[in-house]
Amino acid sequence: MSNSITKTTSVSWLERIKQSVLGALIGFLLVLGAIVLLFWNEGRAVTTARSLAEGASTVVTVPSTTVDAANDGKLVHTSGRVTTDETLEDDEFGIEAKGIRLVRTVEMFQWHEKKETETKTKLGGGEETVTTYSYSTDWSDEPIDSSRFEEPEGHGNPAAEFKSGVHQVAEAQLDGFALDETVLDEVNGGQAMKLTPAQKSGIEAAYSGSEKLSIVDGGIYLGDNPKKPAVGDYRISYKLVPLGTISVVAKQSGNSFDRYQTKAGDQLLLVESGNVSAADMFAHAVSENNLLSWILRAVGLVLLAVGFGMIMEPIAVIADVIPFLGDIARLGTGLAAFLFTIVVGTTTIAIAWFYYRPVAAICVLVAGVAITFALTRFFRGRKQQVAAAA
Repeated sequence: MSNSITKTTSVSWLERIKQSVLGALIGFLLVLGAIVLLFWNEGRAVTTARSLAEGASTVVTVPSTTVDAANDGKLVHTSGRVTTDETLEDDEFGIEAKGIRLVRTVEMFQWHEKKETETKTKLGGGEETVTTYSYSTDWSDEPIDSSRFEEPEGHGNPAAEFKSGVHQVAEAQLDGFALDETVLDEVNGGQAMKLTPAQKSGIEAAYSGSEKLSIVDGGIYLGDNPKKPAVGDYRISYKLVPLGTISVVAKQSGNSFDRYQTKAGDQLLLVESGNVSAADMFAHAVSENNLLSWILRAVGLVLLAVGFGMIMEPIAVIADVIPFLGDIARLGTGLAAFLFTIVVGTTTIAIAWFYYRPVAAICVLVAGVAITFALTRFFRGRKQQVAAAA
């Protein structure tokens, strides 16, 4: 069976117009969703910033060795070593470890489908699409449903027998404080846990499958030949979040911790590995909030650009009756979509800032107007140059 097939499909001009009109409706919804996202993100960023500022001004650093009832209900900061009587166990393979969290990653050697398309617009507005499906084998930590392949015959993947998983202790202690999943879920810092050949006999005793088992590169390999993997082979690795020193900023609740409700609106719970001061923990949280704000702004602007592009696509499709006219139309609609994205995006952010923080809003609005004016002059000049050359 070939590992590559090609299929050609054609769509008429009228059908393309129908599809573009439907796409325009979806684009309109994308624009609305992007506006909501941008507005909500500014409010979220301000609320989080104010909550962190409030927390930084009220937090009290306390020793982890003793629990002072006078601090009950207050926002406290402490550092100490995590201990627990529990043992982490992966019963399927007989793996045991002392730590906070044991993460098992399972990869299976599977068929992958790659899809490549090339579309050409024909005279009269019709469209011809040539799609090439190619197949290759590689490792994947997610099961791939080969029944959805364009050519499943000869490229079948078996059902996954083993899956990735997480084992975490239910309770632990931070010296005099008790830790439950509220804090334990926030502890990061997983380290690769290498298995040794000496553990093979114990793993084989727990393993109930029929595949050949080997210890390769610090992990478990299920299959005949690790150097020549076959479809259906597994490789299994582990990461361990070890017992060690952590720092916590949270509400003291008896001899435990809970999320602290700020007047600004957010609930605070900060956890970091190592002995970290309260000032540094809040500084890290502020940086994370700023980074998230810019990521969501970028996502919102991309959604706006895609949405406006889809809204104006019917213009280009209609012009595709003569292909080169469609290319010219797409150049114009692309520039228009970009300008609309800048105008609507900066205006939405400015309005949100007027609502949440009026002073900073004026700066954003001025910047947006200046960029729009500069781009308009630039494209107008380019258009005049093209016209003069013609």
